[in-house]
Formats: sequence, structure tokens, C-alpha cells
Amino acid sequence: MSRVSSARSVVPAPDPLGESLHLLRLTGTLYCRAELSAPWGIDVPSLEGLMTLQVITAGHCWLEVDGAPPMRLQQGSLTLIPHGTPHRFRSSARARTAPLFEIPVEQVSDRYEIMRYGGGGEVTHVTYAAMRFDHVVARRLVAQLPRVLHIDTWDDEDTGWIHSTLRLISREALTLRPGGETIMTRLADVLVVQAIRSWLGSSPEAGRGWLAAMRDEHVGRALSAMHRSPERPWSLVSLAREARMSRSAFAARFTELVGEPAMHYLAESRMQLARAHLQQTSEPLSDIARRVGYGSEAAFCRAFKRAFGVPPGSVRRGAPATEHAPRAGARP
Repeated sequence: MSRVSSARSVVPAPDPLGESLHLLRLTGTLYCRAELSAPWGIDVPSLEGLMTLQVITAGHCWLEVDGAPPMRLQQGSLTLIPHGTPHRFRSSARARTAPLFEIPVEQVSDRYEIMRYGGGGEVTHVTYAAMRFDHVVARRLVAQLPRVLHIDTWDDEDTGWIHSTLRLISREALTLRPGGETIMTRLADVLVVQAIRSWLGSSPEAGRGWLAAMRDEHVGRALSAMHRSPERPWSLVSLAREARMSRSAFAARFTELVGEPAMHYLAESRMQLARAHLQQTSEPLSDIARRVGYGSEAAFCRAFKRAFGVPPGSVRRGAPATEHAPRAGARP
């Protein structure tokens, strides 16, 4: 009995960064199975607010992302373009490209399509997914990512976790059996999170700025508490208590790591979260106000207008405060 009681009393160590990955809440906008025969080239424009995932399930190709050197992608390669940056795929380094939206596709469903394109030569199969992320914490995490993440799964034994997932994606993409769209959606979500985890564990950039703050033993606790419960009446004192630090030490360390004071971060996060609720739900303003920590609708409306220059009601009508929202349904 004592051993059972002892086991039940164990409290898991906080994992603020893990919670952030959970909050990614990726929403599949479109999944495309591309069958491309050489010579071929595709020019993908800027896809604002969207993240794209590419998996080479057969063959090989070149990927060019604006601001990064060209990459030769082999079968099994996975790339993630987090910021909707323009990019190009080619069968060879000199192959001519066609604008993406001028290439015909077979629309299987609202979320899934098949592209067959090229000159009839050697075939490359690409599974391509475009998705968006809705939570304010996810946007902060994604903002820290590089222009392109590349994992060559067949050459790197450290990324063995991805092999079985790629095989499943390849099988679903090539056979399109009943339920294939759902399976590919779930697998793509897993691959995005795994790709980010791989980058977090290997890149020096992952130890700077907001990501470093999330990993900090003390500041990470406070950030996690804010993200988890934005409605609580937080103060610098209560946040310092969550961080297990003195008020002055916490204030200084938070600003040093995050780049802004804790209460400013909290206010901005609340406003971003409120804007997302306004855009995505029909909740009354009073309920949204309480959800983000405001005791009255009037106080919330004043704070929102200071932050975005327009009243919260106008956001639902598509006014300027929606300018950074991802566009749903845009075909990559």
C-alpha cells in the first residue's frame, strides 16, 4: 500500500516546450499526392499563414527555398517549410518550372487531390501537405523555426522513428484505399511535430530567445502557467511564485530570455488568443473577455482596440485586425 501511495504522489516534471508542441493543433488545409515525370518543375508562391510538409515517397528531386541553398531530395526525405516561403521543385537543377496554380489536378475531396504532371520520363512521387496552426503559442514556436527543416531519413540512423511512418504514407499515397485521406492527415501531423522535435534536439538556434525561455527551469514554469490559464488574474508576484523566484529576479530573467517584460507578454498573448476566438467562434464578447482574463466586456473592448486599432466586434466582420490570420482553403 505504501508503494502505491508513493507512486501516486509523484508529480511529473513540467514540460513547457512539450505543452507548446501539443498546442500546435495543426489543421490540414490540403493534402496532395503528386506523380511527377521528368522533366518537370513547379513554382510554389508565398502561402501566407501556412506551413508545408513534403515527403519524397519515390524517386528524387531538387528543392529551392528562397533564402536557402538548393537541396537534392532523395526517397524518404522530409522537408518542412514553416513560414509559407516561396519555393520550387524540379526534376533536375535546370528544369523549367510552371506556376503551381496553372497545373491541373484531380480533386478527390475538399482536402485531398492528385497531381499528374511532367514530360513522361523518370517518375518522382511527392506527398505534399499544407496546414495552418491556430494557437497563439504555436505561432510563437513556429516563428522560431528556420526557413526550411530537412530530414534525410534513410541516411541518418538517429531518425529511425520516421521510417515506419513514411512507409505508411507511401502506401496510402500510392493506393488511395478507403480512409486514406484520414490516415494521411494524421500521419502528416505526426511528422510535423516529430520534425520540429528533431530540430529542437539538434539545432543551436533552438537554445535561444523564446525557446530558451520555455526550457528554463523557472521562466518556463511561468510561461506554461500563463499559456494554460490566461484567464487567471496574474500579477508579477503570482507569476514569480509560479517560477519559484523572487519578484525582482523573475522580472529580470523573464525580460532577458523572452525580450519583453512578463506583463507585456501576458497582455499580448491574451489579445492574440482573443482575436483567434473572435475569428473562429461565435462566442459572445463577454465570454471571450472572461476567457482571456478581463472582468468586464468594456475593459476587454478597450484593451483590444488599443492592441489592434479596431473594436473586437469588427474582427468578426473581417476588418483589418484579421490581417495576419491564415487563409483557409488556399491550394499549395
